[in-house]
Amino acid sequence: MEENMLAYAEVALDYGVMGLLILMSIVTLWLFIERMMFYATVDVQKYEHRDTLEMELTDNISVISAIGSNAPYVGLLGTVIGIMLTFYTMGDVGAIDAKKIMVGLALALKATAMGLIVAMPAIVAYTILLRKVEKILTVFDVVQDKKASI
Repeated sequence: MEENMLAYAEVALDYGVMGLLILMSIVTLWLFIERMMFYATVDVQKYEHRDTLEMELTDNISVISAIGSNAPYVGLLGTVIGIMLTFYTMGDVGAIDAKKIMVGLALALKATAMGLIVAMPAIVAYTILLRKVEKILTVFDVVQDKKASI
């Protein structure tokens, strides 16, 4: 009975943490593509106020930033839980099998690696989007200066 619970916990950890990290990466990719498509079609001349334009340009990019910031923590949580399960298994069995310990720890560390794999592209995407926002806002300022000088 206890072995079944432990196996269930390992499977839940794997699917839960990895599933959440995969979901985070899909959301990041989806929002990045959506923002890039919006930036390609934005017409700065239809905006009267810079703040209105900036609010529309920065929609959802904070979500990408939050994912980039928190994905390593989700991975770390998976690693900590995986290590706890490994130690629990060691203590429950009573005998120390180095192979099982190393395999358990290696599998636990994959959650941290996955968290980093999700975080790095998210931060790159966020930086790219911020730069696009800056460029579009600069174009807006130039257009407004031209209108003012006419």
